[in-house]
Amino acid sequence: MDSSQIVDGLIYYIELVVLLTFHEFAHAWVAHKCGDDTARLQGRMSLNPVVHIDPIGTVVLPLIMIFIAPVSPNVSRFLIGWAKPVPVNLASLRFPFRDDILIALAGPAMNLLLAVVLVGFARIALIFGSDDAVILFLQTASLSLLLCFFNLIPVPPLDGSHVLRNFIGMSWETYINMCRYGFIAVIIVLNIPGVRPVLAGVTGGTLHLLMAWFGFPPFF
Repeated sequence: MDSSQIVDGLIYYIELVVLLTFHEFAHAWVAHKCGDDTARLQGRMSLNPVVHIDPIGTVVLPLIMIFIAPVSPNVSRFLIGWAKPVPVNLASLRFPFRDDILIALAGPAMNLLLAVVLVGFARIALIFGSDDAVILFLQTASLSLLLCFFNLIPVPPLDGSHVLRNFIGMSWETYINMCRYGFIAVIIVLNIPGVRPVLAGVTGGTLHLLMAWFGFPPFF
């Protein structure tokens, strides 16, 4: 791996950490609005990345994907990650069923919103002829969309599993116990044939829709 690959990998990692920080901030902010101040009191309603770092999901797994994928023929280039889950006290929520779902979907919604903003910035950069900025903004937008759709997978501790838990009536205790081994389940799911191509396809398709919406030239 040469120095340019290392720099590119570090930039990609910084993008991931920033996007995860906004993702978790959105969870905490919506929880606060729904009546639960647990995350705010624990310092999680913050844009400080340090308070959201999960050793496996934010550090180990993403760095392995970034720095092994370019040099190993057996590992495809694919980056995902997650941060430390925002604590939620269901007893503090005004409408536990509805609010827990809203809190869970706030993270993916933030990633979708960020992608829209980033594609908008990329379009402005294109007008001014800044190709490097266009590439950076679109790369970050693509990663934000990937995080959005990845987190909707209904596997604990991902956000989609909160929605599923409410609809099937799973107890909170059972769900928490499943989350303890969630990162193993996530890795297994990502290695099921077809999962990564579907995520990549949905991400790429949504990115191209946003680019068309902002008036990017065809076949850009």
